[in-house]
Amino acid sequence: METTPQLVHDDPWLAPHQAAIERRIQQYEEAMAEIKSTSGSLAAFANAHKYAGIHFNRSTREWTVREWAPAAQQIYLIGDFNQWNRESHPMQGTAQGVWQISLTENELQHGQLIKLHIVGADGSRRDRIPACIRRAVQDPTTHDYSGQIWAPPVPYEWKNSLDLTSIGAPLIYESHVGMCGEEPRLHSYREFADQVLPRIHRAGYNTVQLMATQEHPYYGSFGYHVSSFFAACSRFGTPEDLKYLIDQAHGLGIAVLLDIVHSHAVKNIAEGLNNFDGSGHQYFHQGAQGDHPLWDSKCFDYGRPEVRQFLLSNCRYWLEEFRFDGFRFDGVTSMLYHSRGNKAFNNYDDYFGSDADEAAVLYLKLATTLIEEIKPGAIIIAEDMSGMPGLCRPREDGGVGFTHRLAMGIPDYWIRLLKHQRDEDWNMGEMWDVLSNRRAGERTIAYAESHDQALVGDKTLAFWLMDQAMYWHMSKPDSNPIVERGIALHKMIRLATLVLGGEGWLNFIGNEFGHPEWLDFPREGNAWSYHYCRRQWSLVDHPELKYQWLSIFDRQLVQLAKRTNLLDQAAARSLYIDHDRKIIAAERAGLILVLNFSVSESTFSYPVPSVGEGLYRLVLDSDHAESGGHGRVDPQFEYPVGDDGVMKIYSPSRTGLIFEKIS
Repeated sequence: METTPQLVHDDPWLAPHQAAIERRIQQYEEAMAEIKSTSGSLAAFANAHKYAGIHFNRSTREWTVREWAPAAQQIYLIGDFNQWNRESHPMQGTAQGVWQISLTENELQHGQLIKLHIVGADGSRRDRIPACIRRAVQDPTTHDYSGQIWAPPVPYEWKNSLDLTSIGAPLIYESHVGMCGEEPRLHSYREFADQVLPRIHRAGYNTVQLMATQEHPYYGSFGYHVSSFFAACSRFGTPEDLKYLIDQAHGLGIAVLLDIVHSHAVKNIAEGLNNFDGSGHQYFHQGAQGDHPLWDSKCFDYGRPEVRQFLLSNCRYWLEEFRFDGFRFDGVTSMLYHSRGNKAFNNYDDYFGSDADEAAVLYLKLATTLIEEIKPGAIIIAEDMSGMPGLCRPREDGGVGFTHRLAMGIPDYWIRLLKHQRDEDWNMGEMWDVLSNRRAGERTIAYAESHDQALVGDKTLAFWLMDQAMYWHMSKPDSNPIVERGIALHKMIRLATLVLGGEGWLNFIGNEFGHPEWLDFPREGNAWSYHYCRRQWSLVDHPELKYQWLSIFDRQLVQLAKRTNLLDQAAARSLYIDHDRKIIAAERAGLILVLNFSVSESTFSYPVPSVGEGLYRLVLDSDHAESGGHGRVDPQFEYPVGDDGVMKIYSPSRTGLIFEKIS
């Protein structure tokens, strides 16, 4: 008896695409059956990194080096151990396209530099970094990259573990290790662990998302042009230093996500995988399909089993070797479509037509399955702006299996408002629609701004709101109308987004206290300066500066969300949208939210309808004096609900209030 996939059953508008959804389910089931028949399990299949690469066998006391390069004519092992002789150590090829060489325990040593000299299918001769290298380092003089043998005699000793069931809804602190400190320089994993993690813990966040962790040759790429997928970025320290960071986070009860890049790879031949065996299409599609014109990078061929195995093994490696608690998959939209998502998505045909890359859909289904098997309870977030239905639904329902998706339209909406509309013209109905519009049954990570809005060429919310006034008027005694407006709206925007926007929350490092200016990596255009590539913690630490007010409010907001399990509850329901007074009233998790975006109109005895019986108290006030407000609402007052189900409150202008039932 044929059954309708649950995805279609829940959304009848998908019925015209039921055949495509069923085909994707069948492709997944057939792939899993094939993997189990040949490898025994998906985890065993995702084991390429334990076979390929450089490994020391403690029982035989031998080093073995293996590399998959099926079209190569010949490969030689070169490095410090043989004075970079390109002919003295040829590797032997197999019918499966794997090249291998074994050496005695004395021939190779921990810390030595190493490469492969590959004679490609096209006759080229190039020195390449092994694909599964665990560490790649840059020469400070020549700036060339080499692989480095990494086998410390004493393995890292883990001290802490984390029960992922304790996390609940993710409250994510998006972070970049290199720019985590105040000094204009590169910062380290250990500095982040010792100096920044305690701040994150005090702020109440339960999850850290680490950007730029996979090795990448250009610092300014924000880590999105990956060259060595199995190597932790050496700019910030050793693999053991990264383990220390994650270990310390777990000790504080904080989960750690890797911002993983499987959507594309750097096109550099010297550092990366491009044209590795000289065929032009080993890891990536051949010809134009293998190029990403907007990102100037290479696109993986997800239809090739060996490529899927490489990427799945990469997922397993980061989970097991470094004990990451999940991933934020970058650039999922680019993966899902042959057009790389460079188009408008207007109807369901766009998700299931010829543009959809079903090989990529299959890979992502296998990846989410593997991640759940290796790390039960893992957080798996998709960065997708297309809105593909089912991305965050179970695979058996016809979904892809992500646990969350990013609400990418929300930060764009806030920036658009601040850039193009007067405060007086903000439309409350449109605001409600943007913040509440998401697919039922698919959890969403809401955010008002991320690293995208902080980069040079754009501005953070704080800088859009206050701009140059932040240079001169951020002292607490200094009254300034631009800064006053900016602080009030900064708090309201974050409050509205967290409560209404999703089932998780994300903040970019420093934005919680309104970090001024933009983020700009060292580059030729700024004379390779680190001035804008750091976090000025002294601003929020200074007791006389207004940055403390924003930090205090953010901590209050996050703590309230945790205490009430707000983001684990059903989506907010609208109680009333007052277009004239610019007020939104809503209920979520039994809490009543009232947002007054009016420029100047404060309303006494404002009726908040349909809240049920009982007595309420104010538990969060964006206008409280402690967080830089005017303190216009009495925090001790209790609010009874009348027989008509209406609660009457004082609603100050540019203020967000949250009420909680006490009886």
